[in-house]
Amino acid sequence: MKRVHNFSAGPAVLPLEVLKKAQEELPSYGDTGTSIMEQSHRGKAYSQIDAEAKERLNRILGLDDKFHILFLQGGASQQFMQVPYNLLGDDETADYIDTGRWSAKAITEAEIFGKVHVPFSSADDNYTHVPTSADQLDLTEGAKYVHITSNNTVVGTQLPTEPETNGVPLVCDASSDFLSRPIDVDKYGIIYAGAQKNLGPAGVTVVLVNKEFIKGQADRDIPTLLDYTTHTEKIFNTPPTFAVYMVNLVLEWVEEKGGLDYFQKVNNQKAELLYSTIDSDDFYRGTAKLDSRSKMNVTFRLPSEELEAQFLAEAAKHDLVALKGHRSVGGVRASIYNACPMESVQALVDFMKQFRSENG
Repeated sequence: MKRVHNFSAGPAVLPLEVLKKAQEELPSYGDTGTSIMEQSHRGKAYSQIDAEAKERLNRILGLDDKFHILFLQGGASQQFMQVPYNLLGDDETADYIDTGRWSAKAITEAEIFGKVHVPFSSADDNYTHVPTSADQLDLTEGAKYVHITSNNTVVGTQLPTEPETNGVPLVCDASSDFLSRPIDVDKYGIIYAGAQKNLGPAGVTVVLVNKEFIKGQADRDIPTLLDYTTHTEKIFNTPPTFAVYMVNLVLEWVEEKGGLDYFQKVNNQKAELLYSTIDSDDFYRGTAKLDSRSKMNVTFRLPSEELEAQFLAEAAKHDLVALKGHRSVGGVRASIYNACPMESVQALVDFMKQFRSENG
């Protein structure tokens, strides 16, 4: 069985141990005689999986049962709309920190439902940096919430920690760095994440809703399926059962490895190895400013677009795949999420050194 070094930004690499376990259980889950994909979402087997996944998330993040854990569909893109639909009244203001392509899309959706203030934007600087201190933020007094995108896959930037909001709840699109490091959950009203980068296969979106925060729901009629409260106490409609099953296996793997402290340490090591190679001379050039660099998506350029095309072609021959930068910015992007092993990063670094020696 061939496995390449996969640096896809999403859907992304999954732990090999998880894939093998899923492979073993695919024809028959436990002693049921059927695949989990073939079973009722109301049945005992899936109900146990759903409960286990939520219990594991509660433990891993230290949620202390303060959050409803929802497995929804529609990706983060649906949450761009669903958050303000549920929580932002017509005459209320939410602050949206603008650090990239996805936060800009979230702003567009939120403006449909209420007032939006942008306390920080790096759009004029091609989104190469994020706010790293409180004095960079022009926050609204009495804002309903402050929306952040914790990691920006396209440009390779990441908030180093939660911004100081003076007690205003954070709403976070954590799709691309979810479970990569510890967070202060008490600062959050909602955390949402598409699973396909750091948590599982495409098809399910994890939404964590603070039980106190949801009490401040907007005064408007919300369609049943889009109302968070519809999903807080029960499985309302058929969820993506196989995707949730895979999420549960990934969460089991996260716990077995040592939880968020372990992954923060390893992710720091992988990023340091890769960035130190980029910074060793001027052949490779990191595109994000030093204090804003992502530990999940490492973006860089070569001296010319022709060399970049050659780099990508030769990398593929060395089984280093999915390194092409996002179509909107070009360049090279290595996504090194939790499941990307150190061996893959080392293989990429070795190739980068060889390519530089032959073409520098």
